[in-house]
Amino acid sequence: MFLSTIIIVFVLIVSNISYKEYGTAKEILTYLLSPATIALAVPLYKHRRILFRYFLPALAGLFAGTLSTIVSALLLAKLFQLTSITASISIKSITIAFASEVAKIIGADRILVAAFVMITGMIGAMFGPWLLNKLHVTHPLARGLSIGTVAHGIGTAEIAREGEMQGAVAGVAMGLAGILTSVLIPFLLPYLL
Repeated sequence: MFLSTIIIVFVLIVSNISYKEYGTAKEILTYLLSPATIALAVPLYKHRRILFRYFLPALAGLFAGTLSTIVSALLLAKLFQLTSITASISIKSITIAFASEVAKIIGADRILVAAFVMITGMIGAMFGPWLLNKLHVTHPLARGLSIGTVAHGIGTAEIAREGEMQGAVAGVAMGLAGILTSVLIPFLLPYLL
């Protein structure tokens, strides 16, 4: 994903194709994201008993992870005096489907939001499993929950390679983190700016 993004950006720059022109070409890929996301429901159904057993701890982890991604992004933006992009960076950890809609509500730059979402997903996919290994996080539910909460679709695809349960949990976490962020951000942003 990382290399293909670099190659696509390079090709667009060299061929002088605008992002807007490229946008129409990528619609088929965007269309196929919905069935791919729905396909995550199959392993979720298979592991539903374990998910129900850990429902409350998972919910607490999801809430803590979502809140920490929002607050840490806002604090970093404030620390580095990046006030013009604060709203855009605050929703970096949710999937682009949610982020583009939330961007409209909070007045964020949608192009910056898309860039931050992609960068966050790639960093999460590349370094998330490694970091979890270093922290000795081994439980499949915890691994899936953490990656799905902070690294949305790209991270979910990567963690699903470890196992069906990790992928299922990450898919649920990705969706719920998007919903939770969508609800929290419009209220938190004015207080944290």
